[in-house]
Amino acid sequence: MTKESILVVEDEEKIARLLELELEYEGYTVTKALDGIEGLEAYRTKDWDLILLDVMLPGLSGIEILRRIRANDSHTPVLLLTAKDSVEDKVSGLDLGANDYITKPFQIEELLARIRSALRFKPLEQQEEADWLAIADLKLNEKTREVIRGGSQVELTPREFDLLAFLLKNKRQVLQREQILEAVWGYDFLGDTNVVDVYIRYLRKKVDIPSEPSLIHTVRGVGYVIKESK
Repeated sequence: MTKESILVVEDEEKIARLLELELEYEGYTVTKALDGIEGLEAYRTKDWDLILLDVMLPGLSGIEILRRIRANDSHTPVLLLTAKDSVEDKVSGLDLGANDYITKPFQIEELLARIRSALRFKPLEQQEEADWLAIADLKLNEKTREVIRGGSQVELTPREFDLLAFLLKNKRQVLQREQILEAVWGYDFLGDTNVVDVYIRYLRKKVDIPSEPSLIHTVRGVGYVIKESK
């Protein structure tokens, strides 16, 4: 079983080391960052299961880091470590999307309980997100076979859906017609590769709506790619 990963952003080295030891003892993998800039850079290196974030940090405050995290990431649990009298920081943190806060000095048992509580609700969220393939404002759900562009439902035939799913699984990669044909129609398909061009045209009419940037692009002499327009 994979250990859950926790990023600890805390500038007091003794506290950071204590947290590292206690959390590793509980079975988590832990990475420490000792200032705000280092913490934000560490956050961007991988998908964390949880972040312990001190509010008062050199370089970049914990509140500012939280703001930047929540600009693109609504699901990673963030627990704030706050000073005893910092009511304003607690309110600001919760308003910005912190999952919880704990006041220094804290009892390690309470902190561990709050971490367990925050992690308990994460797997379902992660699974729901994992069901979607996405690029820009286009999303496709393989389980429910839903396709959404710009917030609106897109109706596709089964073959169009499979074609779009293959493009999204290989987004930003140029795919040859033969690759697409084998993946979507199967190795035993006896028709011509022109069928790919026909279905790409069908797909574009439904997915590349006039009010939004084109996503499906032709690479002359090679094939097709799905990517954001520059």
